Amino acid sequence: MMHKLWQKKPKLIYTKNIFDIIQFGSSVAEGIIPNDIDIAIIFQKIPLKTQLIEAQKIKNQLKKLSEIPIHITSFDLYNLLNKSNFAKNNILFYGKSIISGNYFIENFGLTPSIQIYYSLKKLEKKGKIRFNYLLNGKKEKYGLLRKYKGNLLKPGLIEILPEHEIIFTEAIKKITPNFKIRKILS
Repeated sequence: MMHKLWQKKPKLIYTKNIFDIIQFGSSVAEGIIPNDIDIAIIFQKIPLKTQLIEAQKIKNQLKKLSEIPIHITSFDLYNLLNKSNFAKNNILFYGKSIISGNYFIENFGLTPSIQIYYSLKKLEKKGKIRFNYLLNGKKEKYGLLRKYKGNLLKPGLIEILPEHEIIFTEAIKKITPNFKIRKILS
């Protein structure tokens, strides 16, 4: 089942009124089986009635590509950035463009990443070795960093793509509770 529509970059028919079509929410994250696919359609400044008509056309096209329900929300750029928009942070930080396959925030010259700060001080030697194998692998088996293209920036600090946050945090929790997450836009 293909729920990562942004990876497919489907050929959709849409008007120049659409700034971008974003997949966000649980369907973008690795390690989760989503119940639906959240889509944000970002419009230029056009009347609401036109937005609704065009959003329905996009939804009908996307429904043909998915076995799970599609949930569409439409915004113009002003409404997207409104402080009362609860989906804003998820769309801006995790959202992937179905049109380009890139992070939506890259339209504005920014790149999102997750930095995970961790401490192994309270772990026994066995736990430290397990943690090393988790990140770097053992023998022929890849570690999380190589498998998910993460980077060890320095001891105690790794950087990963936002969609891999759950994979890393769930695995790290099994070894140590001593970690913190920071969301970065650079």
